[in-house]
Amino acid sequence: MIKVEVFSSPGCGKCTQAKSMLKTIVEEMGQGRITWRDVNILEEMDYAVELGVMSSPAIAIDGKLVFSSLPSSDKLRTELSKRLV
Repeated sequence: MIKVEVFSSPGCGKCTQAKSMLKTIVEEMGQGRITWRDVNILEEMDYAVELGVMSSPAIAIDGKLVFSSLPSSDKLRTELSKRLV
């Protein structure tokens, strides 16, 4: 099971885009194989800093920061596919 975290902040338009894109990709690739959660960087600042998140949106996969900005849906899909093998 892949664990994806989207680091976001209130009022962040690109964060909303990232969450929407991830939700669509998870539905396409199989919900039983990928879980995800929204991490509010204001509420979980220590965790965000620990992973190296400097701005939102950012995306971590399995506890490691993979994208420090909004990736294209193709890049995110490719990254998740590599881990599902």
